[in-house]
Amino acid sequence: MSLSDLRVLVVDDEADVRLGLQLLVEGLGAQVRPASSGEEAIEVLEQWLPHVMLSDITMGGITGMELLAETRRRWPTIRVLMITGYGTIELAVEALRNGAVHFVTKPFDNDEILSEVDRHGREALLAEQVRLMARSNDSGPATIIATDPRMAAVLDLVRQVAPTEMPVIIRGESGTGKELVARSIHEHSDKKDRPFLAVNSAALPDTLLESELFGHRKGAFTGANENREGIFAKACGGTVFLDEVALMSPAFQGKLLRVLQEKTVVPLGSSTPKAVNFRLVTATNRSLREAINEGSFREDLYYRLRVVPIDIPPLRERPQDIVALASHFLTLYSSQVAGGAKGPPSLNIGAIDELKRHRWPGNVRELENCMQRALILSGGAEIGPPHLGLHDEAWPFVRSEAESVDYQTGKEEALRHFRRSFVERTLKATGGNVTRAADRCGLTRAALQRIMRSLDLDRRHYSDG
Repeated sequence: MSLSDLRVLVVDDEADVRLGLQLLVEGLGAQVRPASSGEEAIEVLEQWLPHVMLSDITMGGITGMELLAETRRRWPTIRVLMITGYGTIELAVEALRNGAVHFVTKPFDNDEILSEVDRHGREALLAEQVRLMARSNDSGPATIIATDPRMAAVLDLVRQVAPTEMPVIIRGESGTGKELVARSIHEHSDKKDRPFLAVNSAALPDTLLESELFGHRKGAFTGANENREGIFAKACGGTVFLDEVALMSPAFQGKLLRVLQEKTVVPLGSSTPKAVNFRLVTATNRSLREAINEGSFREDLYYRLRVVPIDIPPLRERPQDIVALASHFLTLYSSQVAGGAKGPPSLNIGAIDELKRHRWPGNVRELENCMQRALILSGGAEIGPPHLGLHDEAWPFVRSEAESVDYQTGKEEALRHFRRSFVERTLKATGGNVTRAADRCGLTRAALQRIMRSLDLDRRHYSDG
């Protein structure tokens, strides 16, 4: 993989350090842009999205830690490496807690900088390729692979409920394919020639969600320069899929309930109700009954939504589907990699065994990403265990003397093992309660959730119930 497409932003208020880092990283063949302050870095980021950012911590104005926080909030795909002349464990831990991928102290070792930029740059380029491959296949028809009896039962229920007008709620862990099931319901119904419109309720604040679903009139809010029809109106007798409904605010839940009861919407900035016609399919990855007990979800809306519940089992509970799904994804994406004209590559016995042993915390989405990565790394040839990357983060690494590693690699492996072991023990001790686990770790809930995501840990695997 060439690094000529790699984009790196170097941020340091010392001109000589900034220039030195720029020349050093340009030696890898990467595209580099410098910034002399946190403020200038944000200006660059708003116009030019890098894969990797090297940032000093101690700067005037916006500090390196503040820049890290803003970058993680607005541009979460960027890998951030922090540099400081005041190397302390406290600073390193805080930077890593807040989402940095590595921490370097001045005077830094050029080889360490090059190694880290090379490694994280290649990871970022690979992730970008995977995202582009996924986007190019988003518009295809819903294809659900179901050789396992539990998933076959889900498809039977889909076919039964599709011809009706009943509201459906799809429940399942992240990555199990809830939107795919919703699309399948739509495609098996008499609405299949009408729109299927999907909205992630968690991705938008209330005002934007209301504008997206209900529409708005010109002048309703700053930036509303023209009338806009909402998704409920655009559906025109089709299907609206609302994902992550458990995360809607109670105020918005009340507005949604009114739409379902009255079959009308009132666009933002208007006082005139407008009739709408759509079938609603919702999804959640958490228990709505639990949310009701916590007071965060309306019980009357719950009964409106759960007329027909469909539960999608996690991939680890449907082992017969794993190899079938893997083969499906290889066929789907093989034409997009070198050698794809020869057809999809095969999985060797070792790869099949690895796929069956893995727990798939990210479910079908993780398996899909795994197959995309394997296609790229194998170059379209036979796929073996090294191409899967399932044990990049695993421990212990059992090595013979001939497989000895350098200090940096060994340190990273040990730190990764420690993080996973420590977080898993804490989650087990708290029954999967993330808030209590974060308190025990001395972290914020958000910081622990970031670490859990990086380790592919799901709190539900450690819950008592």
